[in-house]
Order: sequence, then structure tokens, then C-alpha cells
Amino acid sequence: MLTKSAVRLRIVLLLAIVILLNLVFSKFFLRLDFTGDKRYTLSKATKNILKELQEPVTVTAYFSKDLPPQIEKVRNDFEEMLVEYENRSGGKVVYEFVNPNESPEKENEVAQQGIQPQVVTVRESDQVKQQRVYLGAKLQYGDNNHTDVIPVIQPGAAMEYALSTSIKKLSATNKPVLGFVTGHGETRLQAMQQLMQSLNILYTVEPVALTDTTKFDKYKSLVIVAPTDSFSQGQLAQLDQFLASGKGLLLALKRANADLQQSTATVVNTGLEGWLAQKGVTINEDMVIDQKCGNITIQQQQGFFMFNQQVPFPYIPLFDKFNEHPVTKGLEMVMLPFASSITYQEKNPAVTYTPLALTSANSGAEKLPVTFNIQNNGLGNYDFYTKNLPVACALEGNLSGNNPSKMVIFTTADFIVNGEGERGQQQQPDNINFFSNGIDWLSDDTGLNELRTKAVTSRPIKKELSDSEKQGVKWVNFLLPLGLVLMYGFLRSRGRKTQKRIWEAERYS
Repeated sequence: MLTKSAVRLRIVLLLAIVILLNLVFSKFFLRLDFTGDKRYTLSKATKNILKELQEPVTVTAYFSKDLPPQIEKVRNDFEEMLVEYENRSGGKVVYEFVNPNESPEKENEVAQQGIQPQVVTVRESDQVKQQRVYLGAKLQYGDNNHTDVIPVIQPGAAMEYALSTSIKKLSATNKPVLGFVTGHGETRLQAMQQLMQSLNILYTVEPVALTDTTKFDKYKSLVIVAPTDSFSQGQLAQLDQFLASGKGLLLALKRANADLQQSTATVVNTGLEGWLAQKGVTINEDMVIDQKCGNITIQQQQGFFMFNQQVPFPYIPLFDKFNEHPVTKGLEMVMLPFASSITYQEKNPAVTYTPLALTSANSGAEKLPVTFNIQNNGLGNYDFYTKNLPVACALEGNLSGNNPSKMVIFTTADFIVNGEGERGQQQQPDNINFFSNGIDWLSDDTGLNELRTKAVTSRPIKKELSDSEKQGVKWVNFLLPLGLVLMYGFLRSRGRKTQKRIWEAERYS
């Protein structure tokens, strides 16, 4: 048996080890991440951004105190992430937490910086009340007034993306330049506000005309969105020369010009269709329909009254089937209105073709022109005769000349257009992510596109549980720990009795 002095020595050694470990880990940050999607592991893109910092970044986190538990977790996760950013950057990321609720003056100061309080519902003592909380942050790069604001810190992977892109936006000196082609009736930049907001983080966006005097050296990639007029042979040759230089080209072409007011969709020809066909990509003169689709609002009359009704519209297909590719990484659901199908025929074995978005198992394609029957839109009126029709694709290889280049093709552009003025509409985030991922794959080497769509993977044990199964799981969760504790106590008691008998036998022997 151990003597008292031996026990004291062991206790002192244990305390010394604990103190030593605390001193070591106060200097080094270590976090083990056992989640399947590595949600608590910094991405390679973030590590590269932090490694390249030339000036310190000061993060002022505006968080209220006495937060509800679910909001308190967001604050703790953000603080842990800032600790890791500080360590990964070699101390160039510094931070502080400020409680704006301390005084009205502090709240006014925070509001002027663009951070507004969020209203959350809190349940206390069987009462429900509303609480105003702050969950924002301001970043400052160096000693200048170059600042950026994150109005609301979102939980999960969105937290890392917001923080890393904000740091990248502040620290980037020479952003790659994207040229949005003009002169053929393309969509104006002002009509794509969400997309521009996403792209301006990493790129400089400029309109560019395909003229004989245009210099393309400064452009990392060219983008063509919804042209309506024809491209000349000389302009098509310029696109070939751009690809031959090893750069990227993104095309969002509308093969179908849909007009819901006139209930028709007609064919659009710009000359790009034949140019793409020479490379093996045919955008068919059709419009895909899908049983998995979005809704439109129509007016119905009942008696003397008019009312709005939401009806499924198969010409606005929803896509959740994607081939694995950097352009599709992390996407969950994309809406691609009035898209056309793609047929590919290999022209050059040195080119890799990847269909990106595919229709569902119940889909089809209608030959253009099409007349919509908006007032009678039961899905049973459509012929869903096929499946897995591609409506977007990526090409990589020797597309023109001997230098490898890349191209991304969408057969619609309506999924990124917000419109202008009173007719503007918000697009769902994955629509913008789909297009932005295409730009990043062509133009960006930082890897932030993977971070943008990094999602938390849900792995439920079973999708649906019956009431009896739920009760069974609840009782197992309640009784199993008690059973394990009792079993441990029983085994420990038997072990002690056995040891006691051995000692007694040794004493009397």
C-alpha cells in the first residue's frame, strides 16, 4: 500500500503537470476536430490568407453580455476562432470584445458603423420576452482607416467565410480583374447586385468591349451574361485567342427568351452557339421542364373576387443533383429558370467535359418556341419522359491552341439577375454561389470558393421515428448511463473484495 508521503508526492507531481500543461497550452492553441465536415478546422484558404498578411488586423467584436445559451455559443465559437486566427497569423490578428449595451453612446457609435441589434426570443421562468442583442464585428487593417464590417456573425462555416473574406478584402492589394463583355445586349452589371457584391470581395470587375484595340492582358477571365445580339467572326476569334493564352471564359447564355407576359419563349441566336458546337458543346433549341420545380403566382377569379395563387411551374426547375466538381462543391439547391439542355460530342481528347447540374428523374425538354399555359399548370399536363439532362458544364484542356484553359457554360442567366428599380428581386444564395464558384474556378487560386459553400453535414440516425421509437430512445438515454455506473460500481466492489481476500491470505500464510 502507498504511504502518506508517497500519496502527497503523487498529488504534488499531478498538480505540477497540470500547471505545466496550462503554461504550454497558453502559448500554443490546439483543437481536435472529430466532426465529419471539419467545421472547426480552418481551411487551407484561411491559412494562406493569414500567412500572407503584411499588416496587423484588429477585430473589434461587438457582442452583448448575458446572452441566451444558443447565442452565447455563437460568441464562444467566434472567440475560439479568433484565438486560432491570432495563432495562425503569428499575432497579426488581434481582437477585443465590446459590449454595446453598456451605454446609449456606445450603441449609437456601433450603429454608425453599420451594426444593428438583433431581436431574439428568450424564455425565462415560463415567460417569453424579446431581447436586443449585438452579434457583429468591425475589422481594421493596419493603422489606416481601411475598415470592413460584419453586421451579423452567423454560426457554423459561415463564420469562417465571413471573417476570412473580410480580411482578404482589406489586405488584398492586386485583385484579379474580371472583364464582363458588353456590346451585344448583355445584362448590365447594375442588374446583378448580389453577384457583384460577392465578386467584389476578391476581384475587380470591369466592363470590356471586344474591339480591335482592346488589350486583354490584364483580364484574368472574361464573362458573358445573356447576350441578345450576334458576335462577329472577328470577336469569336478574339475569344479563341483569349483561351489560347491559357485564361478562363464563363458563358451564361439564354437559348430561350421567355416572356411570361406574352406566355411565350422564343429561340435566341448570337453566334456563340455555333462557336461552342465546334468545341463539342451543343446548347439545344429547347427548354427543360422538371417535376421538381419552383412556383409562380397567378391570379384566379372566384365570383366577383380576384386572388393570387401559387402554382408549380416546371419551366423553373430546381436542381439538387450535381456532379462532383469545384464549381458545385457545397451546393444544396439551385433554381435555374428557362434553362436548355446540353449535348456534348468529343472533338478533342485533350479536353475534359464535366456536366455540372442535372435534372431530376422526372424531367423533359420542349422544343422551342414554346407557348406557356400559365392558367392551367397542373404538372400532369406535362410529359416528363427523361432524366439527368445537363444544363451547365465545365470544360478544361486545350480548348484553343496548345495552352490548357478553362470554360464554364450555363444555359440560362436568369438565376443571377436581380433586375433594377422596383422590379428587382432577390435570388437565393446558392444561385449566386453557383455562378461565383464558376468564376473562382477560372480565376482564383486562394480556395475561398470551397469555404463559401462549406456546409455542416447532417447525419440523422433515422429520418422518421414513431412515437414508440422516440420513447424507447429516451428511456435508453436515461437508463443506459445509470446502468453503466451501477455495473462499474459492482465490478469495482468485487475487485476490492477479491484483493482483500488475497491480502488476508498473504497475511496468514
